[in-house]
Amino acid sequence: MGKIILASSSPRRQDILRQNNYKFEIIPSPYVEDHTQTDFSYEFIETLAGNKALAVLPLVKEPCKIIGADTVVVLDGKILGKPDGEKGAVEMLKKLSGHKHQVVTSVVVVDAPKGTIKKKSVTSDVEFESLTDEQIEFYVKNFKPFDKAGSYGIQEMPEGYIKSYSGSLENIIGLCPEAVAELLK
Repeated sequence: MGKIILASSSPRRQDILRQNNYKFEIIPSPYVEDHTQTDFSYEFIETLAGNKALAVLPLVKEPCKIIGADTVVVLDGKILGKPDGEKGAVEMLKKLSGHKHQVVTSVVVVDAPKGTIKKKSVTSDVEFESLTDEQIEFYVKNFKPFDKAGSYGIQEMPEGYIKSYSGSLENIIGLCPEAVAELLK
């Protein structure tokens, strides 16, 4: 398979790769994400993931596969990105409360030095319980989800917050291992 580079400093993505027995190096992508678009499209999220991987391409000196990924939370066709502080996190969680939404993770693998690109997006559904203001404030204050799309991490949600989910749990966390395996073939 050769050398693998993860173009991300996300501890969650690193953990998922380790749990799936990948040996990899980390080069955080210098790409600055565009958070101005709020309408969801697979093309947009795949472009973000691809740009993250492509930004690392000039930084590698030997043949390798560079993995870039981006995860978004989508509610009614609109992207809920990372919150703008505590108030933003509370507002997002209020929007998600009692509703089903999608979590989409796009994975892109760039083959260095060729620059060829493979991509795959995976969608999972998550439904929240109807949360009280107290539950939302407790979660934001204690878990500080300011670096997470949609203002939450499913792996840390207390009992009684998530009603159900379908699809890959790892995808909801931030990286679908099946997509990674398919793209690295």
